[in-house]
Amino acid sequence: MYLGDEFPNFTANTTAGKIDFHDWIGQSWAILFSHPSDFTPVCTTELARVVKLMPEFKKRNVKVIGISCDSLTSHFLWCRDIRSYAGCTLDESFPYPIIEDEDRIIAKTLNMLDKDEMDSKGMPLSARAVFIIDPQKKYRLSILYPATTGRNFDEILRVIDSLQLTDKHRVATPVDWKMGDDCMVLPAVSDEELKKSFPQVKVVQVPSGKQYLRKTPCPKM
Repeated sequence: MYLGDEFPNFTANTTAGKIDFHDWIGQSWAILFSHPSDFTPVCTTELARVVKLMPEFKKRNVKVIGISCDSLTSHFLWCRDIRSYAGCTLDESFPYPIIEDEDRIIAKTLNMLDKDEMDSKGMPLSARAVFIIDPQKKYRLSILYPATTGRNFDEILRVIDSLQLTDKHRVATPVDWKMGDDCMVLPAVSDEELKKSFPQVKVVQVPSGKQYLRKTPCPKM
């Protein structure tokens, strides 16, 4: 896949029932993130972190779905551990679905296997993939971690903020940007348009003399 391609559709059994992935996304943004196996320590910390961050994802109109190469029976039991680690009571419903992928068909289709990490049967584990898909079902961003390295979900929220902001305004977000920080005006914006659309722009002077570093206050979403 290339960025901007339509994300592959699939049907799958999940802890929330059978889904058609595109139908499940609906008019929301979506995050699909994979896990090597159920009842593994790093995965449990990640899924618990996502449980705690659900209000932040909902605020951004983002649906979250996990996938692990184990059965639904295993997933349901694992969800109890995840809720406990997240500090939730066991009678609370699990706030997002986890896909069953025992045969690794989805993991293979999306190239999410880590050939250097094997399970007890000698099968490649799923890498820690993150895919972000927009409401038009376009593949917008991916981050691929090896199975041994846990993800940073603060970074995932940050890039969602950037994607949603830059879809709406003709800006780019610079290094280490966070919502509210200054943005960079896109090079395609002409000087004439600059005066009208970005009245508070500040041009950073550099030795080349080229006036391409054009900072502007973060636009409102």
